[in-house]
Amino acid sequence: MRTVIFKGFADQLLTAARISPTALYTGHVWQAHERSVPELESWPARCLHTGLAPAMAMSRKLGGPTLEDFLLARHDLIDLHLTKAIESGAATQVLEIAAGLSPRGCRFVQKYGDDITYIEADLPGMVAQKRKRLQQRLGVCPNHRVEIIDAFAHEGPHSLQALAGSLDPDRGLVVITEGLLNYFDKQAVLGLWQRLGQVLSGFSHGMYLSDLHLSAHNNDPVARAFAAALGVFVRGRVHLHFEQPGEVVTAMQARGLACEVQNPHAFADELPSCAATGASLVRILHASAMHY
Repeated sequence: MRTVIFKGFADQLLTAARISPTALYTGHVWQAHERSVPELESWPARCLHTGLAPAMAMSRKLGGPTLEDFLLARHDLIDLHLTKAIESGAATQVLEIAAGLSPRGCRFVQKYGDDITYIEADLPGMVAQKRKRLQQRLGVCPNHRVEIIDAFAHEGPHSLQALAGSLDPDRGLVVITEGLLNYFDKQAVLGLWQRLGQVLSGFSHGMYLSDLHLSAHNNDPVARAFAAALGVFVRGRVHLHFEQPGEVVTAMQARGLACEVQNPHAFADELPSCAATGASLVRILHASAMHY
């Protein structure tokens, strides 16, 4: 019995080594706040979350932000927009890029069943792990898939264009990138938006939902220290590509996307998580393809 338990824990540690700290931490935030599914829970993620809990508690005690503040706010607000798109009939296909340990695909397929097609996409290692974890769910739901994507590839079998090409252009498409943009430089992000504009214009309704941190909303001493700590945590630089929302709107419009940059605090009446102190550190991009 002990051998079985040890092997199970060892397998989880090996899996964790292939998943980034941010994916693990974020995954457990969703677990801790009842937004996830049991299959995506792991001991390494729980340990990482527990290890950072004192620092988060201290920040909150001093009136500062926490990682959970903006992680929950961005997740819930993206969910709200996706729900409205599906229930209005505007789009019944979803492509979530860099899905990681996101439970969104499971939750939305459980809620809407065969009425939607949901594709979770990520790099090969993450895809293999997620397929393994969700094997039973995916086996009984052909409209819920986990596929390989290279979001920054210009062409090829794993490009955005290739994956979107497998979908029905008459049913509308929502593309989601949550927790992705600020870990890549500006040129990479602009290139992604260019390809998104081209792909979404080919659907009857094309919507893009994402989160983005702007320098204008992260320039006080507490926020700067928080961003620096986050950079250490993710073992890389956190890029703040734009200062003001207007710059984002202009950049996306030039790439065929009409965008609204939203402060989660504006949705506090609908979503309690959007009232948290740190919710305003992030902005949500709600964009639609421009059809000429």
